[in-house]
Amino acid sequence: MGLMSKIFGEGSSRQTGDYVELDADGIAVDDVEARLEVRIANIGQKTDVIDIKDEVYDGNIVLADITRYSTNDRTMEQITDELKQVTKEVGGDIVQKDDDQLIITPAGVRINRDRLGK
Repeated sequence: MGLMSKIFGEGSSRQTGDYVELDADGIAVDDVEARLEVRIANIGQKTDVIDIKDEVYDGNIVLADITRYSTNDRTMEQITDELKQVTKEVGGDIVQKDDDQLIITPAGVRINRDRLGK
């Protein structure tokens, strides 16, 4: 048994970068053809918006970490304006979740603003 197996247990999960990979026991993820993907992005500089726009144009959902910017920052306003324009062009949706995340969707995907649970 390796060190990671001792820490996380056999087949449960493992840390990769910013994510904790959860074991998909019995789910054949590689065998499923996806029509869209959920992509994770960090907005560290204004040019990061280009990759996000490309993903939305390609029909993918993007969860973007915006913790580098304050929500009152002028650069953040420009970034959100650009992303709002993209969602308008493709017929998608955009919402800011708290102060740290934007969710941007392509055509045919709406973001329900009602939270689940209490």
